[in-house]
Amino acid sequence: MTAHLPGGPVAPEPSHRRWPGGARPAWRGIVAGFLAVAAAALWACAAPETAQLPPEWHPALSTFAETVAADVESDSVGGVTVALARDGEVLWSEAFGWADPEAGIPVARETIYRTGSISKSFTAVLMAILVDDGVVSLDQPLESLVPEIAELQERPAGANPVLLQVASHTAGFGREPGLPGAATGPIETWTERILESIPTTRYLTPPGTEYSYSNIGFGILGFAMGRAAGEPFMEQVEARIFEPLGMESSTFIVGDALLPMLSKGHANNADGDVNTERPAQEHLGRGYKVPNGGVYSTVDALAAFAAGVMGRGGASLLSDEMRAEVLSVQTPEDPESGYGLGFSVTTVDGRVFAGHGGSVSGYTAHLLFEPATGLTVVLLRNYNRGRTNLGRAARELLAGLPVG
Repeated sequence: MTAHLPGGPVAPEPSHRRWPGGARPAWRGIVAGFLAVAAAALWACAAPETAQLPPEWHPALSTFAETVAADVESDSVGGVTVALARDGEVLWSEAFGWADPEAGIPVARETIYRTGSISKSFTAVLMAILVDDGVVSLDQPLESLVPEIAELQERPAGANPVLLQVASHTAGFGREPGLPGAATGPIETWTERILESIPTTRYLTPPGTEYSYSNIGFGILGFAMGRAAGEPFMEQVEARIFEPLGMESSTFIVGDALLPMLSKGHANNADGDVNTERPAQEHLGRGYKVPNGGVYSTVDALAAFAAGVMGRGGASLLSDEMRAEVLSVQTPEDPESGYGLGFSVTTVDGRVFAGHGGSVSGYTAHLLFEPATGLTVVLLRNYNRGRTNLGRAARELLAGLPVG
């Protein structure tokens, strides 16, 4: 376990532990003592130049850290990196467990994970940027950019979904296409998989009538943004989001420079079986699942992204008008809690939170932020099943921090 505190990192724990198929972890007795030291150091080592953590936050953060540490130890699979930020600046971060247990490499603040469906947030924000630029509009029919959607199955009479509906999961599309192997294949051919998938995708409901989560819908949306701007989708995300926000550890393809920081994915199940081959294979590509699941990142970079969306801290990605659209509930079921444009939006005791979760083979992630305060929580994990429910943990931490 490596704890990153405002005053500097605490030395990592010894790496003698047991993994699936081996002996039980040997560090069970170390955790309690380490947590006591880390909890004391957390407040004692805060550097004056770092934004101060309010004293009233200390109990919530200590409890949060202790719970996650105990959960990671109990899971005995991989590791978790967590961070609390305000306006894009990480105020507090800790890392528990292992990026690569077999190699004895602990997770760290700089560890890279797959973010899964948090990628949808990047796709929706790119769309919003292009709306601000006048390249597309929210009420623009998707068919104007992707006429191939006329081939969608079971199309309701008069159905003509617009970009806002696709980005809010209200276009009525099914969750996945019916194409065998749609989610397999090299990343270089993802657009071909999109076009092959469209005729096998069906409508579930008429556009605009209800929320219906759709992976293929966001795949088509990213493809549409490439056509709209005349520039490949991934290159647009890099140029319009990653680069302005200094997200140097975020990428769609992990090259040689970032590879040493990439955590090893562990696809574990309820029986305790752990598969590392499938997550490793998926680094080469997941077929059409790029705009809806292709982003790799770190806690710092995701905190910067949240700040860019909120228009707080460094570079602002959106106009005030577009920000309001992105972070407003667009789904018809509940005006206070639902889905905006690429983000889930929830109201808890009058406080509004936005964010997204993600899960792919070997990795789970959650990003949650509060636009009114600029506070952000990020949790990244290199295994699937674990005692910590990342989304619930993020909500409870943010909601439990007193704000003025």
